[in-house]
Amino acid sequence: MKSAPLLLATLWTAIFPVSAAQSDSCFEALAGKAVEAGVPREVAQAQLGTLTPDPDVLAATRNQAEFTKPVWAYVDASVTPEKIAEGQRKLQRWASTLDAIEAQYGVDRYTLVAFWGVESSYGAVLDDPTIVRPAVRSLATLACGDPGRPDYWRAELIAALKILAAGDATPERLTGSWAGALGNTQFMPTVFLSRAVDFDGDGRRDLWGSVPDSLASTANYLVAEGWKAGERWGTEATIPDGFDLALADETTSRSLADWRTLGVKPVRDDGLRDENKATLYLPAGARGPAFLLMPNFAVILRYNTSFSYALTVAHLSDRLRGSPGFGRDWPRGDRMLGNEERQDLQTLLNEQGHPVGTVDGKIGPRTRAALRAFQKAAGLPPDGYADAAMLEKLRSHKK
Repeated sequence: MKSAPLLLATLWTAIFPVSAAQSDSCFEALAGKAVEAGVPREVAQAQLGTLTPDPDVLAATRNQAEFTKPVWAYVDASVTPEKIAEGQRKLQRWASTLDAIEAQYGVDRYTLVAFWGVESSYGAVLDDPTIVRPAVRSLATLACGDPGRPDYWRAELIAALKILAAGDATPERLTGSWAGALGNTQFMPTVFLSRAVDFDGDGRRDLWGSVPDSLASTANYLVAEGWKAGERWGTEATIPDGFDLALADETTSRSLADWRTLGVKPVRDDGLRDENKATLYLPAGARGPAFLLMPNFAVILRYNTSFSYALTVAHLSDRLRGSPGFGRDWPRGDRMLGNEERQDLQTLLNEQGHPVGTVDGKIGPRTRAALRAFQKAAGLPPDGYADAAMLEKLRSHKK
């Protein structure tokens, strides 16, 4: 049996693929890059000079819930009766602030409070040391230990150091997720620098201790990304029997009037106009709920590129308004694919003449389009739904 020090060293090498000396050298180089980018030398040296990597951070890159859980499990975990009730209390507590934010930015309060609830449980996690960690350490660890995106993490690290240099946060307060996302609504440092605002007028952009700054900054970001004031994110929809599932390609935009002509009916029709454009998406295939997604949903996706995440924010915003849950349940008995299985599915699609592009284990629009093409050729409902049963069909078809 390995001794404790040897076992620790083995685990460290598996998670953080550089030696302690290499990490020291990398952190020193990062400090130099930060100074070149305008960070005061004393700030860079104070933050990086005695830093050690955080092995838990790199482990977290391989287990992001919004990309590994079934969509219904992710939504269920965040849109709970407790979170809805707490969100409604926050709406009352911060009503006057939300009035002012809506007047200035045109983003509705329910969406803003939903982001707050999903990102940090309305701030409850910010002082939980089992969840948040020093942002500079996390980002430096990623910049030196994640070979896939070192330039991205370096830019975020430099931005975090600039936040410290500007006095918007102290080193003790500059905490965030494993990925360095900051404050109540989890801004990455580069987004903080470009979009955070001082809405309470105290001279600092404080996304940890100031709810007005946090919610207004989120509104400012959404507007910059194209948020359309007065429009919803979309709605659940019903589709008729015999509907051509290939039309639910999540990319082709049609007016709501055109969707109705095809038999697709919004579940929530209030406030919608016939000329509103929407795409149709079946995230769990023909046996799950269908959604008409309007442009504001794409803006939510820019906050986090996971469909599960965006639907969770959208659905929580509806529940905070008083709307009911989904009218159609999910196919909860289905088994979702693990990462290697998703890669296997993509490889099989490529081999069978339905190109998905890079085999990366991420089931995005191109993979779903390839899967629809396979399903149509095989005489299956072309809904683009990738579950364990569909992978077995692909494997059987190869034989």
